[in-house]
Amino acid sequence: MKKVLYTALMSLFTLTISAQTVALKTEGQDPKYVETIKGRAQKIVDGLQLTDAQKAENVRNIIANRYFLLNDIHSKYDKTQQDARDAELYKHHFELASALALYLTDEQIDAVKDGMTYGRLKRDYKAMLEMIPSLTEQEKAQVLIYLKEAREYAMDGGDSKQKHWWFDKYRGRTNNWLSARGYNLDKERENWQKRIEEQKTKQK
Repeated sequence: MKKVLYTALMSLFTLTISAQTVALKTEGQDPKYVETIKGRAQKIVDGLQLTDAQKAENVRNIIANRYFLLNDIHSKYDKTQQDARDAELYKHHFELASALALYLTDEQIDAVKDGMTYGRLKRDYKAMLEMIPSLTEQEKAQVLIYLKEAREYAMDGGDSKQKHWWFDKYRGRTNNWLSARGYNLDKERENWQKRIEEQKTKQK
């Protein structure tokens, strides 16, 4: 009986959350910029394949509002005020995941993060595994940890250049860690390129 009641309450809670409307915070934003961001956010939402139209709209608005907030923060500070900017970014960093958690699973939230960072985590992880197929499970896990850290920082980047910069920085950190474990990255990269060329030759 308790289980049935709990299930019913959770279903009611889910329906209530889904029925709520998340408004776009467009005050002070350029109308053309708003449309650009709505399109960018919608593209991410489309990838989630949500069947509830209201939930999809709420998620799109949460993502769009995040872009508006980031733009406001980055526009507020110049290069001499990076510490203040970073402090404000950190203050708001966890708000996105918290807001999305009302509507999405952890896996879907990860998909949103990937969408906001150009899918670099998956691409870089795939490339690392292909470049060094002898990585142990422990080493693979650590590489993924570095990439997830990079993604968290990249999500707060003010533009694509800043977002990619964080992944490049952590790629260097990952390479240093692997070098310290005895991997010759130059040799691994050379062998990887040879395998790619061999595969191309076979497909001709």
